[in-house]
Amino acid sequence: MVEMEGVVERVSYHDEQSCFTVAKVSVKENHDLVTAVGYFPYIEVGEVLKLRGRWVMHKDYGCQLKVEYYESLVPASVKDIENYLASGIIRGIGPVTARKIVEKFKDKSLDVLAESPEELLKIEGIGQKRMEMIAESYREQQETREIMLFLQQYGIGPGVAVRVYRNYREKSIEVLKENPYRLADEVYGIGFKTADKIARMMGTQMDSPERLCAGLKYTLYKAADEGHVFMPKEELMRKAIELLEIHDEAPLNQALSALLEKQDIIVEKAWDKEDIYLVPFYTSEKSVARRIFLLAAMMRKPLEISDKDIDIIEQKCSIKLAEKQREALEKAAASGVLVITGGPGTGKTTTVKSLIEFFSGHKLKVALTAPTGRAAKRMAEATGQEARTIHRLLEYKAYEEGGMAFGKNQDEPLDEDVIIVDETSMVDVILMHHLLSAVKPGARLILVGDKDQLPSVGPGSVLREIISSGRVPVVVLDEIFRQARESMIVVNAHRINSGLFPYLNVKGRDFFFEQVIPPEEILNTVLSLVKTRLPAYAGFDPMEDIQVITPMKKGIVGVMNLNEKLQQLLNPPDSAKKEWRFRSTTFREGDRVMQIKNNYDKEVFNGDLGRIIKIDEEGRILVAFAEPGQDREVIYQAQELEELSLAYALSVHKSQGSEFSAVVMPVTTQHYVMLQRNLLYTAVTRAKKLLVLVGTKQALNIAIRNNRAMARYSRLAERLTAEFDSAR
Repeated sequence: MVEMEGVVERVSYHDEQSCFTVAKVSVKENHDLVTAVGYFPYIEVGEVLKLRGRWVMHKDYGCQLKVEYYESLVPASVKDIENYLASGIIRGIGPVTARKIVEKFKDKSLDVLAESPEELLKIEGIGQKRMEMIAESYREQQETREIMLFLQQYGIGPGVAVRVYRNYREKSIEVLKENPYRLADEVYGIGFKTADKIARMMGTQMDSPERLCAGLKYTLYKAADEGHVFMPKEELMRKAIELLEIHDEAPLNQALSALLEKQDIIVEKAWDKEDIYLVPFYTSEKSVARRIFLLAAMMRKPLEISDKDIDIIEQKCSIKLAEKQREALEKAAASGVLVITGGPGTGKTTTVKSLIEFFSGHKLKVALTAPTGRAAKRMAEATGQEARTIHRLLEYKAYEEGGMAFGKNQDEPLDEDVIIVDETSMVDVILMHHLLSAVKPGARLILVGDKDQLPSVGPGSVLREIISSGRVPVVVLDEIFRQARESMIVVNAHRINSGLFPYLNVKGRDFFFEQVIPPEEILNTVLSLVKTRLPAYAGFDPMEDIQVITPMKKGIVGVMNLNEKLQQLLNPPDSAKKEWRFRSTTFREGDRVMQIKNNYDKEVFNGDLGRIIKIDEEGRILVAFAEPGQDREVIYQAQELEELSLAYALSVHKSQGSEFSAVVMPVTTQHYVMLQRNLLYTAVTRAKKLLVLVGTKQALNIAIRNNRAMARYSRLAERLTAEFDSAR
């Protein structure tokens, strides 16, 4: 770690939004001019800074000091004071006025600004109004520096400190002193453990109510990240005690009561158990059950559909409907809510096209929607009709960092008469709540998806629970059509889903398996397949057509290592390509990337895939995301790069809703904890033209035999049953 003091000679770059700054600093000891880069809310020529950081070598700009801590020092000499005041950092003072102030007050000039600004009225050209402006501006500067210094002493680096300051402004220190655990709830990038570290450094006791409440909420949010809508009280208490490292459960019960009183949680005593919900999840689960019931009950007069109608639809769509597809049409005509589910090759898309034709023939407006941009794009390409993401359909709007609201809701419902949702297995309980809130009374809702794929990344198993409730009409498409039967990808997907071992390496087909045992050799085989073998075999473009999918994040053939190796292979360093290092990841122009957090302000969402188009010297990255009908370009500031990850390799969960020409997947016993049938099935169904599994038959067999997917805590099926049965 390097430490130095110096005077800011020049500010080469300062971003108002991110506060990322490049400055030239004259070192006091030897007057060397160094380049300092980091996050500075305010910085001006003439400022005296104490800097702490590390030397880094930039390939284009040479040696730089990457600042991890800084402190603005009071200028010591009269010359430094004049330079500081002349820099323009204080509103109302320019070079001429700065000279006059220093000539009048000498080395006491800054004391005058801080303690007796009315003395400035003695200087020619400074009146009451200008004096007040100077005093206010100087006070703001000092306040901001005080906040930054306070945050840094508790281990909050300048990058995160900027976020804290943005959230609370002049109240930052007050908030931290009152309850530092607010950071975990309100500032993205700071979790409970970081907030707890700060709080403990500030003297917070282990059993303080604020700490216990924060620990309980963190435990509930962590459970939501794992897919749970609620937690049984016993499990919540056990995990919170472990997290908080306390031994007495009594204070934790008091904290639970406090959260209940503040209406942060709901405690539901039902089904002979005590379940703890965060309020948004409880509200959403109840709302989804209620609104599905209302849509089913309030449907207007059923539509008639005859054999002649079906003949016309078949003729217009150039299709021949199977028995189950005809059943789907008949039930859609008669029902307010319908679920259509089936695996690959069973005709879901053909069924959707026939539904569009049928409802359009009855002059009903149809909306097509899907949870992700890629899924919506696939839906639009397959049907020839406009399809939007659920967020776009509902006209989402950003309002504060990390927040959202929807223009379409209960008060401003959607105008369409029929809403068809594709890839419904990916929709969590919160998003389904918002969607159903916007469907007008009397409209039809048709949910299409594959119930056997992985459930949503967010909380709940909405599609499965709607089906398992037995209260909504369900059509299961189970016939594999002749054209689809020619694909071993489709045939083997159904075999895996049925617990059967797949047919391997059938000559001239599209499903291949390579037996490789050592993980290092599995890695090398995957790299070889992507870089040379598959392009030579079938002309696939490694950057456009081939996707590596893997069950785990860590390990030799986990997402992180595969991304690093594939980036080196497919998009290596090049003097013509700019790059930017963020934490352990190097982003380079041309890289494939994925958004890993919903950002309502930028209109990009968890799972969206894009390509880096441009990187500038300040670390701003321009990414193009594929959307229905167009690519949309989004700018990321340097400190926002935690929202992006490389996407040469994806986890199976992150690949949901996408389809790729060719998929390569390692299958190894190293991934034992993730070897599940629905995970393997989901991965296989991502491949459109070619699939290659690399690993061991033992690992493949373990995955196929393991049909015990982790159960999620949710009550949607029971709530649906109760809603429908209470109306009988």
